[in-house]
Amino acid sequence: MADSDASLKFYRDILGLKVVGESENHGPEQERLNNVFGARLRITTLRATAGPAIGFLEYLTPRDGRPYPVDHRANDLVHWQTRLLTGDSTAASQDLRAGKAAFVSPGAIAMLDGRLGFGKGFLVRDPDGHIMQLVER
Repeated sequence: MADSDASLKFYRDILGLKVVGESENHGPEQERLNNVFGARLRITTLRATAGPAIGFLEYLTPRDGRPYPVDHRANDLVHWQTRLLTGDSTAASQDLRAGKAAFVSPGAIAMLDGRLGFGKGFLVRDPDGHIMQLVER
């Protein structure tokens, strides 16, 4: 995560997740855990009303990590997407467009046969380029 504040605007302010924890971790245990000498991290945890939490790991030091590849595609090994359930994907799509989010999908797409377990959804990138799949049942 390059900037926790930018990610908070996306996840908290636009998507409505709640911050449930914040800490700054450093020391030999953190260095061994991350296998990064001198690791000092700002950790922020957010949660929706149900389901697992989302954690941000912002490296305060060292700051030499590589950014997420901007040209990655769904069939690349580095690809990962996180699914969030929303009550209204059209409204979520509009809120994200107003917030200048980068869309992968052209907007909320109707899934006519329901085989994927949801009726409508879309893909959008968070500020670091991670793919978020927002769906409604």
